[in-house]
Amino acid sequence: MLDADYLVVGAGASGLAFTDALVSYTDATVAIVDRRGDPGGHWCDAYPFVRLHQASAFYGVASMLLGGGRRQSAGPEAGLHERASGAEVRAYCSTVLDTLVATGRVAYVGGYEHVGAGMMRRLDDAGAASVRVRPGARIVDARFLSPTIPATSPPPFEVAADTTVLPVGRLDACLDASRLVIVGSGKTATDAVVHALGAGVDPGRITWVRPREPWMLDRAVAQPDPAVFTGMAAAVWESAARARSLEELFARLEDAGVMLRIDRAVTPTMAKTPTLARWELALLREVEDVARLGHLRRVERRGLSFEDGDVPLPPGAAVVHCAADGLPRPAPVPVWTTDAITLQPIRAGFPCFGAALIGYVEATRSDDHAKNALCPPTSYGDTRAQWAEMTVRGARSVAAYSREPDIRAWAREVHLNPARVPQGYASRAWDEARERIARADAAATRRLAELAGIAP
Repeated sequence: MLDADYLVVGAGASGLAFTDALVSYTDATVAIVDRRGDPGGHWCDAYPFVRLHQASAFYGVASMLLGGGRRQSAGPEAGLHERASGAEVRAYCSTVLDTLVATGRVAYVGGYEHVGAGMMRRLDDAGAASVRVRPGARIVDARFLSPTIPATSPPPFEVAADTTVLPVGRLDACLDASRLVIVGSGKTATDAVVHALGAGVDPGRITWVRPREPWMLDRAVAQPDPAVFTGMAAAVWESAARARSLEELFARLEDAGVMLRIDRAVTPTMAKTPTLARWELALLREVEDVARLGHLRRVERRGLSFEDGDVPLPPGAAVVHCAADGLPRPAPVPVWTTDAITLQPIRAGFPCFGAALIGYVEATRSDDHAKNALCPPTSYGDTRAQWAEMTVRGARSVAAYSREPDIRAWAREVHLNPARVPQGYASRAWDEARERIARADAAATRRLAELAGIAP
């Protein structure tokens, strides 16, 4: 039996961020359990060319900066902050876990599954061994919003018996195919297309199955620089204050340089809004054979069957599955309940900051009702209305925890916080952006709530 005060279920970035903050401000003991042998969550199974979509500084744990906080000095993203590769993220997670274990207050139980009530069952072929934490240990669910990825999720469409569909992680094995079919509308699919083109695949040999058009956030405006990030927030608030519809809101955001779309002739309805660089956008626009016939229903050797039609395929075509749901969107639950602490984003779009914030609040407060009031969760967006809801709820959450002086001071110094302002920072552009937000704030928050269909 493990004598631990907390059992954290999931050793991905959120579970590590919570644990890091908790042990930094208390003398609590923690057991972390994960089905995988190594920490890192879905990064352990990610495709080999994956990179963080946001700046490395926004990812990981509060006590240890991922990377060196450097700007890229060369390449198409010169001047933007570095983005870690999958291998770098996995190595970082291992270092974080080693550091936590070295405190003597954290134990890692890898290769085990939590089956409830603090009981863990080993997943190897023996299958019988089990471990449990002592009664009374608080369960922390760090897997509530675990991503689904192609490597571990079957395609969401039928595949004929005589046909092979490869997950995106095997893309390099089929770059010489007569036709390369990329299935998916999200960031994994855009990564696959960019990787294939960068490997020399002629864009004329690519068919992109894109049932929905995505809005994406220009990576250049989501940077760990107070003037840049606050300037982006000001553009969002001003656009929202003036928008009469969701379509107009996103059109204004596009004009303001915040949002990007691949095809200027099609209005996107999908708004998970991962970041995208403009050099990537230019490459994506080279692919002209885009299938927009609804969701893909079946893949056969002879072709693709959609809701609204069929597309034939030549012999030797390769179909690449990039269509996992990615970030899930279950209904949010209170972070603190009698059964568990359920990690969720608090500030919209930044899960590691949310997990670290929850860890800090757990460490410094005793009443669960008060904790929930400080950390109302924010679901991820998918549709445009959900993006508006995510944005306004995230703003409300920031207002809630910022009323507490100690939390406001803590957040000001945590690099995971996109709105972090280092001590002594001064910038005329930052001051002007804050003034723009203040002028637009009341109208913008009211309009975002209206567009999202939630109470103002």
